[in-house]
Amino acid sequence: MQIVVMSDTHGDSGVIEKVRGFYPNIDTLIHCGDSELPFSHQVLDGMKKVGGNCDVDPAFPDETVIDVDDIKVFATHGHLFNVKSSMLSLSYRAKEVDAQIVCFGHSHMLGAEMIDGMLFLNPGSLLKPRGRREKSFAVVEINQTTFKVDFFTDDHQLLDSYTFMRNE
Repeated sequence: MQIVVMSDTHGDSGVIEKVRGFYPNIDTLIHCGDSELPFSHQVLDGMKKVGGNCDVDPAFPDETVIDVDDIKVFATHGHLFNVKSSMLSLSYRAKEVDAQIVCFGHSHMLGAEMIDGMLFLNPGSLLKPRGRREKSFAVVEINQTTFKVDFFTDDHQLLDSYTFMRNE
């Protein structure tokens, strides 16, 4: 099972469409906020999506929990959990919803790490990356024993790849 995760596209519907084009048959697409598009925008159809600090449409939820096979995925933008300072508040909320994967954005900095048995994933930004030049998104491959995270550029060039053991 694969999940495509993106965030912080800040009004660029074209880059969302471009990334979707790389994965036409993917089951789960997540946008972690700051799309700056209307909730019902055509390019966001079928995506699990949350609102960020730059999203004005009140239809966006602050967070969502998605069941992907036997995995619970928690998605939020991150601004309400102060992710630029610490993962602690986000970690507490993820534990409350019993998440195994936590997807968030806001900092525009890509990263993936296991914390307390949960995969924390920030796909970076597809418009204004921080910490590196490349615009980025992530693909998570879930199998019986691991989470494999691949980070790609907006042109689908592999940036980084990480594999984490799942805690069962």
